[in-house]
Amino acid sequence: QVQLVESGGGLVQPGGSLRLSCAASSSIFSPNFMGWYRQAPGKSREFVAAILDGATTNYADSVKGRFTISRGNAENTVYLQMNSLKPEDTAVYYCRSLSAGRYDYWGQGTQVTVSS
Repeated sequence: QVQLVESGGGLVQPGGSLRLSCAASSSIFSPNFMGWYRQAPGKSREFVAAILDGATTNYADSVKGRFTISRGNAENTVYLQMNSLKPEDTAVYYCRSLSAGRYDYWGQGTQVTVSS
């Protein structure tokens, strides 16, 4: 069973930065879509950012200009650089890897807390 493993979460002050990483536990067919979602307490999971076919990127309006998604050199790795963090960015962040018609994997989540 393939697992997506996230890392890089933690506690940071407002205005600070964090870099999240996500990697597959074993080799899988190259994904069409890799993305990040988040879920704050009492709220539904929401889209944050995605990279399609290794090139095209999309961002939620709330993170545009502050977050950057990128693919790693390894086929099934993705990063989320988060700058100028705000308290409202506090959430559990989930990684997703999808290959149309083949698989749709989610990570277990990593906690990001923005607080002074």
